[in-house]
Amino acid sequence: MIEVRGVGQRAGGGRRTLRDVSLTIGSGELVAIIGGSGAGKTTLLDAIAGVRPPAEGEVSFNGAGFNGAGPGGDAGSFKAGSFGYVPQDDIVHLEMPLRRTLRYAAGLRLPSGTPPERAERAVDAVMDALALTERAGQRVGSLSGGERKRASIAVELLTRPRVFFLDEPTSGLDPATAADLMRLLRGLADSGTTVVLTTHHPPDVAVCDRVAVLTQDGRLAFYGEPDKAREEFQVEAIDDIYLRLAEADPHNWEGRFEAGPAPAAGPGVGAFGQWALLARRNLDLLSRNRLTLAVLAGSPVMVLAMFAVLFRPGAFAPESPSPGATVMILFWIAFGGFFFGLTYGLLQICTELPVVRRERLTGLRVGPYVLAKVAVLLPLLAVVDALMLGVLRALDRLPAMGWGTYAELFVTLLLCSLAALALGLLVSAAVTDPAQATMALPMLCFPQVLFVGAILPVPVMAAPGRWLSYAMSNRWAFEGLGRSLGVERLWGSGRSPLGPPLLASYGDTFARAVAVDWAVLAGFAALFLAGTCLVLARRT
Repeated sequence: MIEVRGVGQRAGGGRRTLRDVSLTIGSGELVAIIGGSGAGKTTLLDAIAGVRPPAEGEVSFNGAGFNGAGPGGDAGSFKAGSFGYVPQDDIVHLEMPLRRTLRYAAGLRLPSGTPPERAERAVDAVMDALALTERAGQRVGSLSGGERKRASIAVELLTRPRVFFLDEPTSGLDPATAADLMRLLRGLADSGTTVVLTTHHPPDVAVCDRVAVLTQDGRLAFYGEPDKAREEFQVEAIDDIYLRLAEADPHNWEGRFEAGPAPAAGPGVGAFGQWALLARRNLDLLSRNRLTLAVLAGSPVMVLAMFAVLFRPGAFAPESPSPGATVMILFWIAFGGFFFGLTYGLLQICTELPVVRRERLTGLRVGPYVLAKVAVLLPLLAVVDALMLGVLRALDRLPAMGWGTYAELFVTLLLCSLAALALGLLVSAAVTDPAQATMALPMLCFPQVLFVGAILPVPVMAAPGRWLSYAMSNRWAFEGLGRSLGVERLWGSGRSPLGPPLLASYGDTFARAVAVDWAVLAGFAALFLAGTCLVLARRT
């Protein structure tokens, strides 16, 4: 039984979106929340479900609040194991087949130590219950709207929740499909699951036990049986309630009714288990998205082709060095590592935020989620960075040096890519859609070009520019590469008249140990990854 007492909610700026809502939902009831657009239906649903706890009042489940206080016991564990929540957005990845998607969901949601065969039976059971068995091998993105909605519901039914929340489950569905879905929810309620949903579709209310009607300013105008709602508002159809609400002052409806009463859990998957499962899922998703694979593979090829066309061989030759070309080669190698890492990370989180938000409600930790992204993408970046160094050496754009030197170059470049990947993940967690992430790309790249010290050496920059250069991760990669390749010796002993003056303008830029640059780059990566976790935790 769910008891909602005096619940109020506020939006940004302190604007009230819910006002003193009180109602009781009995165990096994199917309840609809209706009202006009902006009345606060989703806000009330989220407050009851704990997605966004109320600013005022309280919600209890069998007498226990969200903090576990009360005679009902620990509400926190009850919530983690027995709540299902389906938002309006799809909470399934569209790239994978349905069965595989549900297998990954089962791995995250079922108790730790669940045998694989039991998890497989749970997947089969929910697909059979939702008439999705024939679609098991089909890519989720190719399913119809109603089938995708059922797939989202299937994810939640894997744990057989005792309480089920759905935000406009019939939105966008044709009448027949919507009716089928409501019959399914009616069956869940009849089997003992408490179901609460919001809807804009009046026929949905007919199969519900109770309906909560919200006024435009977030007040509860009525709560009770649908037939009594029609009597209270003196209308013949639920549709007409919306008209009555629009005609009258919201205060006229408040308080005009009597609000009447109305699987075995286990410990969740640990942090390491979540990380391993999410890493496998990320790799699976990556391998099935041809466009992403094309971008990941095509970007390095394009950059290497530009290097080959832009720079002449032999820039590092001791007998006739080209200091200007040397600076540019070092810079563009560092920028290449930065660009690859940034672009690999920018679209990783914002494209699946609805899935992450829902999985967070089932106990997903943000740390394993973020590190699983790194676990899949960093090896790819390592391959790209190694290929870039190898190809440039083969084309004589880099000098012939020992394995130790090239190992240093590789570590520097990989740490540069890792820091940029972490920055990309941070931005991806902060934006709301892929378009915003794409718009952020040039804004993130331009400072890494201007303030690194290649176009204008750091010692001759204006004071604000010098301070800003410390925050550019690419600067430390550029200087580390120069230190490993010994540009100080090359420029100081070469015949080119640019050598000594150019070296003087850089001061001690390339004089420090490369390990210092590595430590700074690793610090950037750790800082950005921690920021990603904080932003993602706040947003979800």
